[in-house]
Amino acid sequence: MTNPLYDALFGQHAGSEDPFLHLPDGSTRTYAAFLSQAARFAHALTDLGLAPGDRVAAQVEKSPEALAVYAACVQAGCVFLPLNTGYTGAELSYFIDNSGAKLVLCDGAKEAALAPVAAECNATLKTLNADGTGSFADAAEGKPDTFDTAARGEDDLAAFLYTSGTTGRSKGAMLSQKNLLSNAEALREVWKWEKGDVLLHALPIFHTHGLFVAGNLTLLCGASMIFLPKFDLDTMIARMPEATTMMGVPTFYTRLLDDPRFTRELTSNMRLFTSGSAPLLAETHVRFSERTGHAILERYGMTETNMNTSNPYDRERRAGTVGFPLPGVELKITDPATGDTLDQGEIGQIEVRGDNVFQGYWQMPEKTKEELRADGFFITGDLGQIDADGYVHIVGRNKDLIISGGYNIYPKEIEVLLDDQPGVLESAVIGVPHPDFGETVLAVLVPAPGQTPDLDAIREVLGRDLARFKQPRDIRVIDELPRNTMGKVQKNILREEYANTFV
Repeated sequence: MTNPLYDALFGQHAGSEDPFLHLPDGSTRTYAAFLSQAARFAHALTDLGLAPGDRVAAQVEKSPEALAVYAACVQAGCVFLPLNTGYTGAELSYFIDNSGAKLVLCDGAKEAALAPVAAECNATLKTLNADGTGSFADAAEGKPDTFDTAARGEDDLAAFLYTSGTTGRSKGAMLSQKNLLSNAEALREVWKWEKGDVLLHALPIFHTHGLFVAGNLTLLCGASMIFLPKFDLDTMIARMPEATTMMGVPTFYTRLLDDPRFTRELTSNMRLFTSGSAPLLAETHVRFSERTGHAILERYGMTETNMNTSNPYDRERRAGTVGFPLPGVELKITDPATGDTLDQGEIGQIEVRGDNVFQGYWQMPEKTKEELRADGFFITGDLGQIDADGYVHIVGRNKDLIISGGYNIYPKEIEVLLDDQPGVLESAVIGVPHPDFGETVLAVLVPAPGQTPDLDAIREVLGRDLARFKQPRDIRVIDELPRNTMGKVQKNILREEYANTFV
C-alpha cells in the first residue's frame, strides 16, 4: 500500500534541486531541502507519539516551515488541521477539543495563552514561529532527512478544514487524500499548469485557496512559488515580473488597480490571473482587462469541495460567472424544497458531486446527512443558475435569500444594479425583520473614493428597473463592508447591525 497524496505531491521530487520556494529575502528553497525538513518534522511527529489518523492542529504564521508541517503530516499519515491565525483562544478551544487534536502548534507569542487550552484537551503544545524557530523545530533538529512514508489509501483522511461558522458552530469538513489529489489534477488540466510556472503566492495557507489550490497544484506540477508572508502592494509589484501566474482574492486586484505602477508592461510575463474566495465585481474584471490585457479567471469552490467550477482558460472568461464544472465534477440546480432538478436558466440551490466532495462533517452525522445526499450530491447552500451557454452564475447564499411578503428576492440581482450606479464602489443587500412583511430589503452602499452617491437618483433607477417588492426600503452608506480574512462579505454582521431598523 502506498500513500497516493504524498507520492504525487511530494515523493516525486525526492532529491530534486529544482526551485520550490522563492523567499522574500531573495533566497530559494529547493524541493530536496524542503522535503528534508518535512521528513525531520515527520520524525518529530512520531517521536511525540502521533500515529496515522491523529490530528495536528496548527495556528502558525505563514512560512516555509509551516508548509513543511503539512507535508510532514501527509508523510506520517496524520490529519492536518490548519487554523486561521486570527482565531481567539475561545474559538481555538472549540477546534482543538472538537477535533481531538493530539498535537497543537502555535506561535511562541501565544504559547502561554494556549497552554491551559491544550492541557484541558489533553493535547501536546509545541511552538513554531514565523522565522522557523520554536520548540517543534527544536524537536526535529538532528533527525534523519528521510522518513519511511506511512501507508495510506485514497479514502484515508488527509485534512480537516473548519467552516466559518457564520450560521452556527463551525463544522469540521473531513477531506480525504482523493478529495485533495483529484482536485489538483483537474486544475492542472483546465488551467494548463506546467513545471515552468512560477506562482506569485500572497494568500494565507490556513485556507483551501492558499494551501490546497495554490500549494497542491504547484507541487503536483513541480512548479515554484514566490512565497510571500502576506499581500504587500510594493512587494507584489516588485516580484510580479518574475512570475507567470497569480492567485488572489478580489481585494488583491482592486489594490493593484489603484496603483499606477500596475501596468500592461509589468504583467507582460504573466499568463494567468485567477480570483476566488469572494465574488469579483464585473467592474474590476473590465478595469483589469483594459489595464493589462489579461482577463481574470474566476472560479468557484468551497471548504467542503475544494474547487467545483472554473471559467475557461482558452475561451471567453465571462464576468459575473464562475464558468463550467471541472472535469469529474457534476453540478445541478435544484428546488430547495423538493430537491428536484430545475430547468436551465431557473434559480435554485447548487448541488455538486465528484471525487472532490468531502467525506462529511467530523462528529456531526445528522448535519452530514442534511447536506450530503445518499447519492453523493452535496447541497452547497449557494443559489445559482446555469445560463443558455452553460456558464454557472452564483446568485447568493441560500441563507441570504430574502422572503418578503411571500416573495423570493435574490440580493445579487439588486446588488448588480446598485454597483453600476455612479459613485458606488460596491454594495450589499440584506433582509431585515419587518412587522408586516416578515422581512424587507435593506441596501448598504460603499462610496467610490472621493465620491458621494446620489441616493435619490439611485432610488429612481431602482424604481424603474425593479419590481416594487424588490426595491430596498432603505439605503445606508458606510465606509466599508465587513469581510472575513478571505474577503467574503459577512452579511450576518450586517443583519445583526440593522436588525432593529424597522421593528
